[in-house]
Amino acid sequence: MKIRVVKTASKAQAVQVVRYQNNKRIVLQHIGSAHTAEELNELKMLAQEWIKDKNSQLSVFPDENPNKLLHINYSTFIGVKYNFFYRQIRSIQDEIRFDDLPALLNDLVTVRIFEPASKLRSLDLLKRFFSICHSRKTYYKIAPDCLNLKSKVEQKVVGFAEAHYSFNFDILFYDVTTLYFETFEEDELCQNGLSKDNKSQQPQILIALMVSKDGFPVAYEVFSGNTFEGHTIIPVIKDFIGRCGVKNFTVVADAAMISSENIKQLTLNEINYIVGARLGSTSKALLETIDKTISREDGKSIRIKTNNGYLICSYSSVRYRKDRYEMEKQIEKAKQAIANPSKSKKMKFTQTKGQKIELNESLIEKTQKLLGIKGYYTNLEASIADNKMIIERYHELYKVEQAFRISKNDLETRPIFHFKEQPIKLHVLICFMALVISKHIELKTGISIRKFIDESKKMVDGEILNHITKKIVTVKAQQTQKNKELIKKLEAPH
Repeated sequence: MKIRVVKTASKAQAVQVVRYQNNKRIVLQHIGSAHTAEELNELKMLAQEWIKDKNSQLSVFPDENPNKLLHINYSTFIGVKYNFFYRQIRSIQDEIRFDDLPALLNDLVTVRIFEPASKLRSLDLLKRFFSICHSRKTYYKIAPDCLNLKSKVEQKVVGFAEAHYSFNFDILFYDVTTLYFETFEEDELCQNGLSKDNKSQQPQILIALMVSKDGFPVAYEVFSGNTFEGHTIIPVIKDFIGRCGVKNFTVVADAAMISSENIKQLTLNEINYIVGARLGSTSKALLETIDKTISREDGKSIRIKTNNGYLICSYSSVRYRKDRYEMEKQIEKAKQAIANPSKSKKMKFTQTKGQKIELNESLIEKTQKLLGIKGYYTNLEASIADNKMIIERYHELYKVEQAFRISKNDLETRPIFHFKEQPIKLHVLICFMALVISKHIELKTGISIRKFIDESKKMVDGEILNHITKKIVTVKAQQTQKNKELIKKLEAPH
């Protein structure tokens, strides 16, 4: 097929697509007539597009210069798409077996990772960044059903953790955090409470999270904002054990989770535990035992049997210097409060006797005995886990805090702008799924999710609109070496 230009009776130039067969010219398509050089060039380009479509050519460009369309006046650059990022997240979702969940739910998870926003704005971002179209009507329609998917999602995540991270339920790290709302009105779920975000005047919810020894999240739960965090651990752990059929189980949690009742419940349910100890509230007799038994040398530890299980105490010279600095600073503040009682407020090392404020010497003495000492409770026998292992396991509790940081900062879980229980819980489900994918990317690639997104954004597909053919031409970006390395790590056998 060739392009033929002939003069017409009106002195215009007609553009045709012709084919020659048996020395005969066959006109396949009359493209149009041009009266100016500019119109002629446009008709020639349109003829080339017609030939390309008829020949089913793969190339979107008519000649050897693929950037020609970028510079001609009838083609317009209309936007960019981050298809590389979308394909990578979609691949991970398929691996976790999220593929049988609603497509809109998975897409909201993807855009939550890429650019956190409100649900309705997320629908616009999906169209802008990934050419994925969902209507608001669809979102409102599926939202109630998605709330029932929490157990199904957690089951898939646990299965993924077993297959990819050798998760065998032997140890789980547990912690809670708070998420506040942009409102001052409370309801049954959103309540004022002890805020970890320093937003005590705003209603909040309490989120409990469990992660594996690799820091991979496997389960979560939502509580009302005024729930005491120590009351959350037993129901969450028991529910998880029941759903997963776990037999041998050890939970690691901080000191806020410990209480005599919690210890009793953990023991009754045959759940092993490693929790932080608040040595400042120990009895005088136990304090004397610790003071007389422990060696003030780095790395030295002791194990004492108590009603809360074995109390393991260790000493650190670095901790000693830090504790001593804090104690001396608080004592100095206490002295200033005593010197200026009219301006004073309650201090740690002060006590009131009648109308007089004085130093609490007994508390100072108790604090001095505990300088540099950290305590941990466990019910694990030394033959199963020695002191060193207990301490190491407890120090790995930072993995939950790290997961919360990803959730709060990178995924912008907070603040929450929803005000009804259903959309709030759906928001948390989306953020949990996004956290699972983000943590998997971090563990496999060795870089933060933020750096992964930055690298992915370098893979941009440009879109050009041809005003003559009304077709959108996609110009794909060349893959960077860094992205090739990241994909290789993500696709590496487990």
